[in-house]
Amino acid sequence: MSKIKKGDVVGRLSYGKDILFTVEQIINSRDGMQIAILKGVTVRVEADAPIDDLELVKKQDVEKSLRNLELKLEKNIKKYDNKLKLSFNIFKNAKEKRSIEKIVTGTILHLDGDKKYADKSAKYYKKVGLKAIIKHIPEYKQSQMVTPLLDRYKPDILIITGHDGMIKNNTKYTDIYNYRNSRYFVNTVQEARRWSNNRNDLVIFAGACQSFYEAIMSAGANFASSPARILIDFMDPLVIAQKVATTEDYKYIKIEDISSELRDGTKGVGGTGASGKKTVIFL
Repeated sequence: MSKIKKGDVVGRLSYGKDILFTVEQIINSRDGMQIAILKGVTVRVEADAPIDDLELVKKQDVEKSLRNLELKLEKNIKKYDNKLKLSFNIFKNAKEKRSIEKIVTGTILHLDGDKKYADKSAKYYKKVGLKAIIKHIPEYKQSQMVTPLLDRYKPDILIITGHDGMIKNNTKYTDIYNYRNSRYFVNTVQEARRWSNNRNDLVIFAGACQSFYEAIMSAGANFASSPARILIDFMDPLVIAQKVATTEDYKYIKIEDISSELRDGTKGVGGTGASGKKTVIFL
């Protein structure tokens, strides 16, 4: 068996190699066993596994997985373009005698613990024409950085994400320390709410795979993952951001209005809702 090293893409044999992971770090446990710290290639999950439980994934399989992710991004971009064109045509027909209009969508501040996902998110926001500031910040540093960034950019929507996961699956659901990064997401939401305590002025999504949903919501988020402690899709935080940013400010968005666009609906993401952030200015 080839030696596993940092940067390799692997699968866990004990799980049937169901998820592709990148090896972020290899550490030695107290009993001398080598443990790999893993991050999902196409899902926002963090895990660990003994080196002996890992197998390198063939290059063509990695390329196929990444190609599927790109296709998913492109599909959402095309879907959004079609909706925008239809919305504009209806609006133009109804208001053709009015002066020229300017559509302003909400500003997004997106903090991401994963650099590759941050880069892909930036590409997505740009292609769909949304105003977004994306920062790659490790989960444990996000609470320290969020207030200065909020002061600087004054966003309408704050996305706090990266990777997460339960250490002991199916047990200790109410123990914040049984989650790899949920406590950092909770701390970051709390800091953001000190900056703005109004849930309609600043709309917050926070979390990643298997995150402590109830704790994040109690901290002040409008939307969070993961009510059913399942994996969430890379796209889920982007879908939330896009929906809020492009919905008219006189409309209130419930999670039921978004669930069909999320990979696993309300099992993956829940929330109390928020007002849209799109406004139309007549010039």
